[in-house]
Formats: sequence, structure tokens, C-alpha cells
Amino acid sequence: MKHRLLAAAAALVMTAGVSACGSGEPPAADPTGAGPAKLTVWIMDGSVTGELIKRFETEYEATHQGLDLDIQIQAWDGIGERVTAALASTDAPDVIEVGNTQVAQYSSSGGVTDLTDKIADLGGADWIPGLAQPGNIDGRQYGVPWYAANRVVIYNKDLFAKAGIDSPPNTRDEWLADTAKLDEGGDQGIYLTGQTWYVLAGFIWDEGGDLAVKDGDTWKGALDTPQALAGLDFYRKLQALGKGPKDADEANPPQHEVFAKGKVAQMISVPGGAARVLEVAPGMKDKMGFFPIPGKTADKPGAVFTGGSDLIIPEASKHHDAAYEVVKALAGEKFQTELAKAMSFVPNKTSLAHVLDANEGTAAMAAGAAGGRATPNTPNWAAVEATQVIKQYMTAALTGKDAATEARKTSEAITSTLNSGS
Repeated sequence: MKHRLLAAAAALVMTAGVSACGSGEPPAADPTGAGPAKLTVWIMDGSVTGELIKRFETEYEATHQGLDLDIQIQAWDGIGERVTAALASTDAPDVIEVGNTQVAQYSSSGGVTDLTDKIADLGGADWIPGLAQPGNIDGRQYGVPWYAANRVVIYNKDLFAKAGIDSPPNTRDEWLADTAKLDEGGDQGIYLTGQTWYVLAGFIWDEGGDLAVKDGDTWKGALDTPQALAGLDFYRKLQALGKGPKDADEANPPQHEVFAKGKVAQMISVPGGAARVLEVAPGMKDKMGFFPIPGKTADKPGAVFTGGSDLIIPEASKHHDAAYEVVKALAGEKFQTELAKAMSFVPNKTSLAHVLDANEGTAAMAAGAAGGRATPNTPNWAAVEATQVIKQYMTAALTGKDAATEARKTSEAITSTLNSGS
């Protein structure tokens, strides 16, 4: 996930990270005997602050004599090509942070270490399912969940009060009714564009449908099922209660800029979207509230796409044992607790959701994360996203074309792409 809500890290974060990594095993040694073993770690830009990373590097080296930890910050732009090249090289980094939905693509190359036998040691039974699932390919765990982030509803408290709404909705029906009420009087009940397909995916999952399903060794697009069409119908009803463009996604124009004008009652975003609003309109500081995307019933929030990052160890790493210890430290309970507080991320374990309770935005995100899901777990899903066929389908369906016909054509295109080369 690229949307980050960053905060300064306290020294406790580093102490916690070091405590989590102690294993009693000797540090890696340089096979040449010339000096400390150099361990290279790639971390994505925006995942942590520079101060936090530097402190971790210093403290980790202090407790692992003979190890030179070289943490390198990587830009998201072009990262796929760089990781693919690194995995195919003989001089790969030892640990790499990757987007959780990218694990399938990278593991298909055969260049990622299988960590299935480490699941118990890492407390994997407690991992958030939607975050752990993308790292598990055909029953083998290649990616270790690091942190999660998912969308919530950010709302304008003043506009809710103006409409006489004193508490957020708990069900989809209540959400539609409240949004219709908010839409009266010249304000927008919600800003939702026609191509925000991660949000559509949640509505489809709530109905029992999916974007694509696997049948034996092949995949089949599933947007034309009754369940998926029901999800689209709810999306259409909600989107119509605002003025979001039907032929664009949430970045065009940036939805936080639209919300910052103070005339939009709701937007669907990761909690960090509130920080983006404040960059444009500092006066909105005390006017924003958060609630989980409502589900069909009041007993649980709606399904959401769980974004986030995993940690992988390339097969070409020259220090597998030492690399695993770094992964264990970063994925350990104490460091995860402090990382969640500092960065406003959902930690990788369900039992740690409570650490976010003091923050309204992250608490809403954590509640939704319990029902988190992921995109189809296949290396070819990235190609589906690249074609933008789902976005095109949504625009067509929202602008008057027959939804069932468009869904069938889109599902056929998804099927073709997912089975390409298989």
C-alpha cells in the first residue's frame, strides 16, 4: 500500500524490535573471513520513517556482532522489474518487502525461499487471513505478512450533524438511507467514482461472489455471476448518491482534494486519506470521523480488500539463516505493536488489533480487517489489473449499458488473461 500515515518513532520501537529478534543463534559470518557479513534489506519508500529504520539498523547490529545490516529504501515506481531482476541474479538482497498481492508473481519464478516450515515459529496461526493468504501459494508460504491496511469510510462530522445523523450506519441499508439524507441540501452524500474497483470487490464478496474462481488448473472470470451482479447493483446505488465521475478512479481527481472542500459527507479511503485532506485543508482536523464499511447485517462490517506488505527471502541470498532472523524481528509481536502505533497500520496478527483502539481511524480499519480478502491468488492477476478491464466494465455498467452483457464480456477477458501461458 502506498498510502501511509507516518509518525515519529519512539526509541521503544527499536527496543521492541530488538527484543523480538533474539533467537540465541550465532550471527552470520563472512565466508571469506574478511569482516562482518553484509545483510541487505529492501524496504519500500513510505513504509517506515528514516529515523525508525536507522534506529533499527543500529540496535540490531549492536546485538548481532559480526553482522552489517544494510537497509535500502526502494521506490514503488518500477519495483516489479527490479525485484524480478534481483530474484534472477546471483547477488540478490537478503530480505525484500513486497506488496502482498505480488508474492504469487515473484514466487512463480522459483527465486523465493519457501518458509512453510517457519509458520509455527512466526506465530502464523494468528496471522490476519486476508494478509497471509496472498503469501501462501499452493499450500506453501513464501511471503511473511508484515502489516495490513484497508479502506474505511471517512466522514464529515459537521455534515452528518447538519443532516441530523448522530451515529454512523451499521448496515448497507442504513448506509444508503443516511447517504440519501446527506445528499439533500446541495451537499454530496458521498464521493465515489465509477472505477473504484477495490470497493466493488468488497460488495461482491459480501454477496458471496468473487472476481475470479479457480477450477482445477484453470481460472474463470466471475463478474457475470448473480452474486457479483448484486454487488455491482449496490455499488451503482451508492455511487449515484454523489457526483463522482463514472469514467475515472479515486485518483482522478484525487478524492482527498474533493473531500477537503467541505461539501462531501463521505469518502472511502485508507485512514491515511485523512492526513492527505489535512495537507489541503488544515481546518478539517476535528471535523473528520471514521467507521468501517458497513456489511449486509449489523453483526459484522463489510468485506474489504486487505492491502499491505509481505517480507520475502530470495533463494539467492547468501545468508538465509541471518535473513530469517531479521524477518522474525520485523514480524514479531513487540515490533508489530510499536509499528502499528507509529505508522497507523494494522499489525499482522489478529490478536494485536486492540493496539489500534485509541485511534478512531485505525480502529475502524482494524474492525474491517477481520473480514479482509485478497485478489485472486495467481501470478497473472497483475496482468488483469494492467488491462483495466474491470474499470472499463464498471463505467459501461454505470452509464447505461446492460450490466449482465458487459459482465459476461469482461469475465471472458479475465478468463483469457488469467490462463495465458498456462
